[in-house]
Amino acid sequence: MHDVICVGSSTIDLYVKPESSQILYDKSKKEHISFPVGGKILVDEMEFSTGGGGTNAAVSLTRLGFKVAYLGKMGLDDYSETILQNLNREGVDTSLVSQKKNAKVGFSVVIDDKGRDRTILSFRGSNGDLQWADINKSKLKAKWFYFSSMMNESFKTLVRLSEYTEKKNIQIAFVLSPFLAEKGMKSLKSIFKRVSVLVLNKEEAGLLVGEKDYVSQFHDLAKAGPTIIAITDGEKGAHVYCDGCFYYGKPRRVKIVETTGAGDAFASTFLAGLMKKNDVTFALKLAMVNAESVIGHHGAKEKLLTFKEASRKISQRSLKIIR
Repeated sequence: MHDVICVGSSTIDLYVKPESSQILYDKSKKEHISFPVGGKILVDEMEFSTGGGGTNAAVSLTRLGFKVAYLGKMGLDDYSETILQNLNREGVDTSLVSQKKNAKVGFSVVIDDKGRDRTILSFRGSNGDLQWADINKSKLKAKWFYFSSMMNESFKTLVRLSEYTEKKNIQIAFVLSPFLAEKGMKSLKSIFKRVSVLVLNKEEAGLLVGEKDYVSQFHDLAKAGPTIIAITDGEKGAHVYCDGCFYYGKPRRVKIVETTGAGDAFASTFLAGLMKKNDVTFALKLAMVNAESVIGHHGAKEKLLTFKEASRKISQRSLKIIR
């Protein structure tokens, strides 16, 4: 019996930092950057890492002390083996992974421009091809399923898995993405009604229920089924709703190196905190310190904390939680 089975994507992430002189800034829209067509772009730094919402969460929860399995789809190539080896080293059970000869691993190129949000070029590979028939149902034994964003055929499989939880008394934590939020509340209804913990960001909440104040958004989302809802808003902090109470966590100012994986760290650690103590305040604090650790370094997994490390960081400084 696993504590958590994490269902989601796996990727190879390539982090590149172009020379500043190679980047062209749109004078009318400062947030836009571009590169010369047909040019050769020089890069100052380049790093490889593994990523994907499913594997990031699996490693996070394992380091926090839980028995975890990862469920996803990938190929038989060297890149896929790199991801599996990384998960196995971390102690994640990979026996649920579906590997097919013609399947392709997901790939992300993360373009990092100092002082600005990163831009990601994402190739989904076979992350959207997980079918119900690919899953060994005899191994679907867990207290929780952690669903990260899945598209196409894999989304249909998430729906089937959510139906399975009702029969097996398994709880669901569901982490949204803009791609899923754009599908609308109606398409997510069948999963939402079975969800215990929902984590999404401010943009995704706006896509689902409209640009409203947090209280209104929480009420609208709760009507769909989730019991505990967390809405993150980057450097502005995180808001949580549970049993008619509202919580707000104010982050501290930290040096941001790269933000990829911060959302996965927050969501998985928030669930871990609830599983450890069934205390929203504690879970919110734990999630915030782990997310802050991740954004201080390159890579989505490299600086994920153990439970002992995260607990020590909480005790070393105060985190402002308003209830």
